[in-house]
Amino acid sequence: MSRRQDAARPRVAVVGAGSWGTTFGKILADGGAHVTMWARRPELASEIQEAKRNSEYLPGINLPRSMHATHHLSEALEGAEQVYLSIPSQAVRQNLKAVRPLIARTDAPIVSLMKGVERRTGLRMSQVIEQELDCDPARIAVASGPNLALEIAREQPTAAVISSTSQETAEAVARRSRNRYFRTFVNTDVIGTEFGGVLKNLIAVAIGIVDGVGYGENTKASIITRGLVEMTDFAVAFGAQPETLQGLAGLGDLIATCQSPLSRNNTAGRLLGQGYRFDDVVKQMNQTAEGLASVAPILQLAREVGVEMPIVEQVKMVLDGTMNPRDIAPHLTTDDDTPQGERTQNGQAGGGGALWRSIQRALDQFRNGGRGAASDRP
Repeated sequence: MSRRQDAARPRVAVVGAGSWGTTFGKILADGGAHVTMWARRPELASEIQEAKRNSEYLPGINLPRSMHATHHLSEALEGAEQVYLSIPSQAVRQNLKAVRPLIARTDAPIVSLMKGVERRTGLRMSQVIEQELDCDPARIAVASGPNLALEIAREQPTAAVISSTSQETAEAVARRSRNRYFRTFVNTDVIGTEFGGVLKNLIAVAIGIVDGVGYGENTKASIITRGLVEMTDFAVAFGAQPETLQGLAGLGDLIATCQSPLSRNNTAGRLLGQGYRFDDVVKQMNQTAEGLASVAPILQLAREVGVEMPIVEQVKMVLDGTMNPRDIAPHLTTDDDTPQGERTQNGQAGGGGALWRSIQRALDQFRNGGRGAASDRP
């Protein structure tokens, strides 16, 4: 590719050069964009720029020639038609203070690639972006789905959903962030899309814990199934559409994160299940496991709206050291012996179940290109 051809490509910026930020930069470059990554460390920016590699976070992956990097934020953002943010959720607000003056005179869409809530405020990432950048919510989009970075960097096919309160923004971002191995759908349920990405991390920690203890597939299947109910109850209480939790941002992401050893949250849970203390787990993780930081604020939000989350409560007790990891499985739904109906969606019992409807919905999305799904349209 010549310099002239590269310069003719639409310019986008990715702020954050960890595994997911770099992978999404590759997605954008392979989709036809001129990508400039911002890396906090000069040596990482130099490796991406010169060697087209990110050996620390994506070992063995060759990056496209249309991917560039700098440790100067102003250089990364200059002329960007879209800006993608991939920063640990607890550091977003601080980083956005530096971003704000650099994009104040543009109307470029701001896209969150992050799956967490701010510990101090309980705000979703799109809400933090809106506050710190003082921008129209219609300009903000979020991306979520079954997106394990290393698999995508290896160009294994998958899909994601792009969500914005503006259909136009969602579609513009979806068109830019798709290629032959990465398919994008759209919806306007930002609340459900973001909370799906946050909540599945907490269930993945639970799965990791029971895996570390040595429990088998029955226990994991029970937690995943009941975890989907907790996720849906919580998100709907905050205004989400239940269908969103049955799509890529909910069930899809939940399955991928719970079953893969590539998942940071699953790995963190597994270490807890093996007897490591919380502080030791954090030290062993070379990347952020967002679920660990999200447990406390999510439970606080759940209490405020009266939603019970027994699985997440058990995870917090393990994190706090007040529960033996081996005891997490018997406490999936209730602490007493009273027989209960199997609620499968929004307080209802019986009648087919959300999980089967979710699986049918996910299959329809792939089989029909999303046309059969009302809330996730390509």
